[in-house]
Order: sequence, then C-alpha cells, then structure tokens
Amino acid sequence: MTVDLSNAHRFAVYFAPATDSAWWAAGSRWLGRCAATNDALPQPTIDGITPEQQRQLTADPRRYGWHATLKAPFSLDEGVGLDGLRSALQTLAATFSPFDLPPLRVRRLGGFLALCADGDTDAINAVARACVTGLQTLAAPLSSDELARRRRKGALSIQEDALLVRWGYPYVLDRYRFHLSLTGDLNGVALNTVQRLERAARDTFEGLPACRFDSLALYAEPAPGADFVLLDRMGFKA
Repeated sequence: MTVDLSNAHRFAVYFAPATDSAWWAAGSRWLGRCAATNDALPQPTIDGITPEQQRQLTADPRRYGWHATLKAPFSLDEGVGLDGLRSALQTLAATFSPFDLPPLRVRRLGGFLALCADGDTDAINAVARACVTGLQTLAAPLSSDELARRRRKGALSIQEDALLVRWGYPYVLDRYRFHLSLTGDLNGVALNTVQRLERAARDTFEGLPACRFDSLALYAEPAPGADFVLLDRMGFKA
C-alpha cells in the first residue's frame, strides 16, 4: 500500500497466503475484496444465492481481509511506532522456517463457515503463540469500554475472560484454533442457504494445492471501522 499507515487505528498480525498464489486469489474473490490493493472483486456465482445475499453473508470477513488470525487487532502502546512493530515482526519471523499447512477443510465453526486445518497444527500453534506473547509489550492495554464491548460479543468462560484481559483477545494460547473465516454469523440463515455456501466453498478451496506458511503478514485498519489492508510481510528464515 502506498498510503501512509504509520498512524493507523489498529494493526493485526495474520497468516495470509502469498499474493501471487491460487489461495490468495480464491480467498480474495470469495470475500469480494483484495486486501493487498483494497480493490473490490467479483464474487463467485453461487446457485440459489443472490449477489446481495452473498455480499451480506461475507461482509464481516471481507472487512478484515483474507487471513487467519495470529495476533488479533490491537492499537500500539504509547511511545511505540510502526517502525518498532516492523522490527519486532522481522525478528520474530526470522525464528521460524517455512512449512506447508495441513489440508484446509470447510467447517462450521461456531456460527460461521471457515477453513480449518485437518491435521497436525503444532507448528501453526507455535507461531501463533509467539505472536501473541512476543508482541504484547507493543500493544496498548484495552480500555474498560473495549473490554466491555468484547465481553458483550459472546459468553466467555473464566479462562477466556482472563486471556482477554492479559492478551487482548480471548481465543489465544490453549483456546486458539487456526482458521480462515469464509462468512459472518449464519445463525438465523436458512439451512439450504448455508448448505449452498458450504458446497460452493468446498468446490472453491478443497481442490487447491498445498498452502505455504512462510511469512507473517502485517495488516492495518486505517481508521475505526475501515477495511483492513495488507501493509507488509516478514518472511521466515530460508
């Protein structure tokens, strides 16, 4: 991105497929937006679902961009700048070696559809844990209003609430599950619509080649409520 995002509202550290890969093209088109260029994209046609319905059902993940969360969106703490965040990410990325993800399968995860790893996730979990714990000193503490807002989004267990307070997000460490979101909340959506989405997602993603995990992707939310954009990548060691 050529826009100055040094003072972005929030940043996030994600897994994102290489932008020249079939995985990036398929995921960006599924969501209807390329986070690297911030351009709108035509979504694949799904029988029985109108384009308007499709855009509505994918609106939530489209705003965040095609990704799997490693460290959820956070604001930089006072005195921390984008250069410091980039430096920390480069140092962290250099501690990992590239690897292929396990096969990614379409699953119903809570109330939404997502691609989930079907196999050993130890290597993925190690990267996610390092991002959560290794970058926390750069993140601003959540305000009481932010804590209240996040608690209202869903019933948290005692453990999840403690993780929210300590790390800024409840689904980390032992509560983490690697996934790439394909839809927003589908509760209340007609079953036949969900089934059509699920079939279309399988047709779109489950025939693709192995997906490589070889970098940490830095995303930015330019202003509150704005679409997240891919700002930079920090490659793993060769």
